[in-house]
Amino acid sequence: MKKRDLLSIADLSSQEIGEVLRRSAEGKRGNARQGLAGKTVALLFEKPSLRTRVSFEVAVGHLGGHAVYLGREEVGLGTREPVADVARVLSRYVSAIVARVYAHKTLEDLAAHAAVPVINALSDREHPCQALADLLTVQERLGRLEGVNIAFIGDGNNVACSLALAAASEGASFAIASPAGYELPNRAFALAARLAAQNGATVRRVRHPQEAAQGAHVLYTDVWVSMGQEAEREQRRRDFQGYQVNSDLLRLAHPGAVVMHPMPAHYGEELASGMEEHPQSAIYDQAENRLHAQKAVLAFLLEGASP
Repeated sequence: MKKRDLLSIADLSSQEIGEVLRRSAEGKRGNARQGLAGKTVALLFEKPSLRTRVSFEVAVGHLGGHAVYLGREEVGLGTREPVADVARVLSRYVSAIVARVYAHKTLEDLAAHAAVPVINALSDREHPCQALADLLTVQERLGRLEGVNIAFIGDGNNVACSLALAAASEGASFAIASPAGYELPNRAFALAARLAAQNGATVRRVRHPQEAAQGAHVLYTDVWVSMGQEAEREQRRRDFQGYQVNSDLLRLAHPGAVVMHPMPAHYGEELASGMEEHPQSAIYDQAENRLHAQKAVLAFLLEGASP
């Protein structure tokens, strides 16, 4: 069986995303098989995490496998040891590598030299596991993906890129409102637009949050300042003023619209204080669904592989 990597959500076809979501829902109902029995998964993290680390460790355990956490101090990717050597050595020990890194190029190098699947647990370019959890959450709340309008308010970051691609693949339309200089990157926008056209949806980049939010079924936002951007904090806080999901913006959306955020959240900045507890908020469902989506991804990529 040829190994499969998940570096971008675009590595999965529309049908494969649907299959992962189906497995996610089944696993959430308690129907997941222990498909990782006898297998070990390396969690290779340059960046710290709450949801990503815990959800992957628990996911591997639920599937009958064993997770080994390797932090930045243990490995030193590209500094203490070349990325290629890390990939080759880990391939002799484990059945998959889950990597949370600063640079997407590190993931590409890992995948190029690893003999086992490499899964993107976040890079500067994409966050595919988050996008799968997001689609699962939308599907649960709204009963469908096709024809759903998703409004993303804020930075065209890694989360936005993966969500745009995932939504377009499943026939959901995506509009992102960003300040000048923070738009969804051209490469992600072009690919998402092409996928959307194939699936009867649209992808738009707009300037004003109110335009994106008008009639949206989902209002989605993320932090103005991500990990590693601390030096830009004050500039970003100025640039993103007005790019907040709050009750005023929610009134412009479709009745019953879902409020989403990948967390951690900076309440009072991108998400108004108290919105996390709003009846239409799904942010804690999203966090839970990371576990179920990642169990499905692991099973999908490792099914049939030798221990």
